[in-house]
Amino acid sequence: FRYFVLNFNKLGLKQLITTSYKPSPVANTQLQLFSDNKTLTKVKGRPKITANKFIINKVCDIDEDGEFNLKDVAKQLKANKHNEWTPLKGDGDFRSQECIELLKQSDIVVTNPPFSLFREYIKQLIDYGKKFLIIGNLNAITYKEVFPLIKNNKLWIGVTMDGRNKWFQIPDDYPIRENVANSKIEDDKKFLFVKNCLWFTNLDHGRRHQTLNLMTMEENLKYSKHKEIRDKKAYDKYDNYDAIEVPFTDAIPNDYKGVMGVPISFLNKYNPDQFEIVKFRHGDDEKDLRLKDGTCPYFRILIRHKKK
Repeated sequence: FRYFVLNFNKLGLKQLITTSYKPSPVANTQLQLFSDNKTLTKVKGRPKITANKFIINKVCDIDEDGEFNLKDVAKQLKANKHNEWTPLKGDGDFRSQECIELLKQSDIVVTNPPFSLFREYIKQLIDYGKKFLIIGNLNAITYKEVFPLIKNNKLWIGVTMDGRNKWFQIPDDYPIRENVANSKIEDDKKFLFVKNCLWFTNLDHGRRHQTLNLMTMEENLKYSKHKEIRDKKAYDKYDNYDAIEVPFTDAIPNDYKGVMGVPISFLNKYNPDQFEIVKFRHGDDEKDLRLKDGTCPYFRILIRHKKK
């Protein structure tokens, strides 16, 4: 919300629709939704409510102090000037009819959905034909509801998050324990450590069309930085599928014409103009891909080079 409202004019937005899922700090004195403004006067007569919707149509320097900031937006919301702040009838669940009606009005959806409801949420976005940019866990790639979308180029990985661990700011009232590895407090702000985060999107971007520069098979076997590859006589092969095992994306041989099994993190570098996705995870027997020694590497994506 902060990013889009502060960059509303710069981005050329016509409207910004935001919903909250729990009692809103805007409705109850403190403006944690705005993060850096916590002391606006409480509005009397407004009951505590479960969830709110905020519709921003215009932003400007309402108090004429020479700058536009989040306090201006908050004052516009409370004065109902150009913008709308109203309670939702329900609890803000994205599956509710009132939230679906708001969804229908949008062109692009940007959010961080509950990871436990990721399958259901992304299905809703696809069903309503929306463009979107949402945060999810790396393992969401493996979901049966998600991978076919990736294979058919209806969904791909975004930019700036590549499946590594990230710190996320959380509300001040969220309980955390001191000296615990997955949480911290900096400048009086609370942060939580979340593993394996990615952007999932159907908005095209330049990075997914960048050609991945690779070595030949011979060069990999001789010079690879990975000891699992370097100085081997050949790449390992699967026992239940005609493909080679490539445990690292940068170890994909650029001259191999057959099918290769690569880790799911490959999708960070996936260029649909360079590679074709053949299959996911299973061999010809529909069991997990299995190496000749009987071991099963973690979920693999079967790919091959596209013919030039």
